[in-house]
Amino acid sequence: MIATDQLTKRYGSTTAVDRLSIEARPGRVTGFLGPNGSGKSTTMRMILGLAHPTSGSATVLGRTYSDIPNPGRHVGVLLDASAQHAGRTGREVLTLGAMMMGLPRTRVDEVLSAVGLTERESRKRVKGYSLGMRQRLGIAHALLGDPEVLILDEPVNGLDPQGIRWIRQLLRSHAEAGGTVLLSSHLLSEVGAAADDLIVIGNGTLLASGPKDELLATTDIEELFFTTTANNDRSERAA
Repeated sequence: MIATDQLTKRYGSTTAVDRLSIEARPGRVTGFLGPNGSGKSTTMRMILGLAHPTSGSATVLGRTYSDIPNPGRHVGVLLDASAQHAGRTGREVLTLGAMMMGLPRTRVDEVLSAVGLTERESRKRVKGYSLGMRQRLGIAHALLGDPEVLILDEPVNGLDPQGIRWIRQLLRSHAEAGGTVLLSSHLLSEVGAAADDLIVIGNGTLLASGPKDELLATTDIEELFFTTTANNDRSERAA
């Protein structure tokens, strides 16, 4: 379970996230949807303790992320695939992660196989990886601790059609096994193909949420995006 309660983040006079209350439940893939600049990344950073809320709270598995012992064993995270150490090999990145989590090194081979990185690719330095390979490495790192919760930001970026089908199946399998998945994207087509539930935000506020099929039957999400973006553009011009 992931939950926020009246979560708010202000930077000076700018409100990036405004009293946001959402939840992602076990056994479900929850799509976290919004246009670029809508507050998705800021929300995820607060959930993960990387940014401090101005007010409100965020919990994962019933506690704040910083209170989870050995969090990588419980929460798998992919926020920025390009943030990996470019001078290390993919295998080194995963081996260091396994050591920090107290995992056997055999787990590295298991996740490399799971994400489709070959032995040869795993021994290349990350700086030589394509975007798709970096995404696969980032997902491998998220899976390393066999976590209950996955929080993934734009995980299909750089993946080919086969890779996109693979990540959708991975998320579905994780949810069907009782796990919680929060999948962030600005593309309805990508989130809609994988999600059971949708959370839609714009300008840091909640626009809509609910089971995907019900929401798509009653809400024009693309129109929500357009209206929110247009209103934001007018506000910026007025400022």
